Amino acid sequence: MKYLKLILIICSVIGFTSINEINAQKKGDMDKFIVNVDGLGCPFCAYGLEKKIKKLKGIKKIKIDMEEAKLTFNYPADKLLTLEAVEKQVDEAGYTAMGTVVTRYNGEVEKTQFKISDKIDQNRVVKASIPVAGTCGMCQGRINKVTRNIEGVVECDWDEDTQILTVKYDKDLTNTTAIEEAVSAVGHDTQNIKAPDDVYENLPACCYYERKSYDN
Repeated sequence: MKYLKLILIICSVIGFTSINEINAQKKGDMDKFIVNVDGLGCPFCAYGLEKKIKKLKGIKKIKIDMEEAKLTFNYPADKLLTLEAVEKQVDEAGYTAMGTVVTRYNGEVEKTQFKISDKIDQNRVVKASIPVAGTCGMCQGRINKVTRNIEGVVECDWDEDTQILTVKYDKDLTNTTAIEEAVSAVGHDTQNIKAPDDVYENLPACCYYERKSYDN
């Protein structure tokens, strides 16, 4: 009988704690998000991003720092907003989420992790310079992000002035053709591959560049 009472007491304590945690969240506990955003070139850009982010119902204290290219906001902890959902919202607004940090209401910290494949052999890494069309910082973020996500890529950087994408990659895991295909698929013409017209036309207006003619 004593053991039964003890079990009931423990269960009550656990249940009470869980209920208190849920109630605490309902009382206004907030998670804080900080997102590094590429492509914020003007106040109009900031307005467009803020408008898209506000579609996350319950969002509070939105701030966009143009100089540091950071988006910060608070969000109700009980809604369990994920890093992936936030970055998707930023990307759908036409900008590029380059990394997110969230401090949960209980002090736990989560970060976007960008990992280089463990299949890469540094002895096979080569460097290439690929002409890629674009116009602005938003283009740079988009081009760098899609390139970075290609299996085998170690480093990449697109230069707005030279219109050159510099890439280091494992030659056994990828090649320049695959890189050009990935970049063109998000709306940017390369030296050898033209981006699909519909994808190009859906780019933000500030990303429109002068297109070259292709024989193929």
